[in-house]
Amino acid sequence: MARGQFDESLQDLQSKLMELGRLANTALDASVKALEEQDIEKALEIIEDDTHADLLEEEINDIAILLIAKQQPVATDLRRIIVTIKVASDIERIADFAVNIAKSTIRIGKEPLIKPIQNIKKMYSLTSNMINLTLESFVEEDVVKAKKIADLDDEVDDLYGETIKELLSLNKQKPEFTDQITQLSFICRYLERAADHATNVAEGVFYLVKGRRFDLNA
Repeated sequence: MARGQFDESLQDLQSKLMELGRLANTALDASVKALEEQDIEKALEIIEDDTHADLLEEEINDIAILLIAKQQPVATDLRRIIVTIKVASDIERIADFAVNIAKSTIRIGKEPLIKPIQNIKKMYSLTSNMINLTLESFVEEDVVKAKKIADLDDEVDDLYGETIKELLSLNKQKPEFTDQITQLSFICRYLERAADHATNVAEGVFYLVKGRRFDLNA
């Protein structure tokens, strides 16, 4: 494979990764809206559409493996391919969390929400910003943007702790809502984990640029 073809394949890999990121972010947005509106149909659509993200991750992995096998890239090129495989896995997991939120929404059903979901919406907004920043930092190889992601993750963690505490308190006051409170707690956890996966991507950017691993969750 000529260098020009190799560069085209790397660009194709990156384009597919960006598409996967958009899919994951769109699914996450739709899942939180479905929860807020208690829209069961929308939640079912999110679950059905998840196959697109799965297939795209498989496609990314196939291209990456072929590039390694045929081109035997070294140094920076090899790091970029390896990081792309890892990033694709993290982003696909974020799409899975959107599906999990949709499933929790279906389990809650039409039962009136015990409290406004403002903190959940804030967690989503922060996580969505993190996903966008991770994709930008990866394309631009920008470690400054990647570092910002870790700071946003701290905000998500704080909101998660605050919201879980509120939900536990509500559970004592209104035990008849235990099932819903459990699902809302799961949703908070899914968003917190999605933010962690976005942070993993940021760590991948540091590895890509610096050639060594950094723990941004520490």
